[in-house]
Amino acid sequence: MTELTPREIVRELDRFIIGQDDAKRAVAVALRNRYRRAQLPEDIREEVTPKNILMIGPTGVGKTEIARRLAKLVDAPFVKVEATKFTEVGYVGRDVESIIRDLVEASIRLVKGQHAERVRIRAQANVEDRLVELLTQTAKRKPANPIDILLGNKPRQPEPSPEEKSALAVRQGDVRERLRRGELEHELVEVEVEERTPQPEIPGMDMNMNDVLGNILPKKTKLRKVEVREARKIIQAEEEQNLIDMDQVYTEAIERAEQHGIVFLDEIDKVAGRGGGHSGPDVSREGVQRDILPIVEGSTVNTKYGPVKTDHVLFIAAGAFHVSKVSDLIPELQGRFPVRVDLKPLTVEDYKRILTQPENALIRQYQLLLGVDGVSLEFGEDALSLIAEYAWQANESSENIGARRLHTLMERILSDIAFNAGGGDAPEISVQVNAEYVKAQLSGDMHRMDVKKYIL
Repeated sequence: MTELTPREIVRELDRFIIGQDDAKRAVAVALRNRYRRAQLPEDIREEVTPKNILMIGPTGVGKTEIARRLAKLVDAPFVKVEATKFTEVGYVGRDVESIIRDLVEASIRLVKGQHAERVRIRAQANVEDRLVELLTQTAKRKPANPIDILLGNKPRQPEPSPEEKSALAVRQGDVRERLRRGELEHELVEVEVEERTPQPEIPGMDMNMNDVLGNILPKKTKLRKVEVREARKIIQAEEEQNLIDMDQVYTEAIERAEQHGIVFLDEIDKVAGRGGGHSGPDVSREGVQRDILPIVEGSTVNTKYGPVKTDHVLFIAAGAFHVSKVSDLIPELQGRFPVRVDLKPLTVEDYKRILTQPENALIRQYQLLLGVDGVSLEFGEDALSLIAEYAWQANESSENIGARRLHTLMERILSDIAFNAGGGDAPEISVQVNAEYVKAQLSGDMHRMDVKKYIL
């Protein structure tokens, strides 16, 4: 768990997200409370449940990004699901318990990656030994016996003579030196890899046939001829897998999911009834809420890795609530989201800051992308102000898609530059984007937006 204070958490979120201070404060406190809970005596620790958060605001203002950055900040298992993917039991759709199964899978990937880091040095030494062996293999491979394949046994190779062993040792030493110098990266070697076949999806089920059958059937393998640089990645993954104690990974992953898991329920407003209606689609929407309720309240979900308790999983729900209201959710579900945060619509100044301030700012992304083709891209202050103004006007006069509108405008503005850039003999050029260029590229779009206001 992180030991960051709420102020430090907000400061980290500010690196990527513009505005929405209230939402940042709410998630920062929720995150700090997890650390505080971990310091409590064990008898009271189980009684302290997370205070789930409901974010209310239009699309594109940062709801999803806040939750995603929060999970990265604490290195916690995180899963984002859309409430509209679920239907009540008996209808075609995903089972709500798959949320927790997905969370456990995310936790396993996270923990497995951390365990892989710990054994990476040992695995790299084993990889080098195996590559040397593959590059110096002189004896012909003995054809595999079908019985051995069925039993998973490897065919026995002929034993070399003492003279051959001595010559092989000298050759292996030479190959090892060349391998370390990177001289053999493009040499071809034969590696044994697991044969993967697409598994059919069964409607209404969240597990494929491999999950159902488990390890009953032996895994099929095949030989592939690949370059040493690719073989190194394949063998590295195998060696790390062999060195990792998967039982320990599963145990730690389940605990991590139970104690530190974060579930982001997007579009929660889409499963809210409209105006308290109790017929037609509203019945199905209420059914989805009642199915979600036990997971949020705290229950035990059976997964293929063992039972998982959801009592201490942090749930962050989000919705625009344009058509429905929060009060349209069933009272039991409303009560499970005690912290409610209203996210504000973005202003012209916010759009301008989004273009330039975050570490993953749009302007910087396009500068790096076009820099690959030798284009040095610069934006004038007047151009940035105009793009922000256009983004705000477009969202006000048509569908409000928030900061995503900037992606649309930037693609339109830079389409000609991006199309003409590139080529082996193209010289490096510097392009200055000013307000006049932005107007020329966006004039058609803005005219259509102005006309749309008068169409009934």
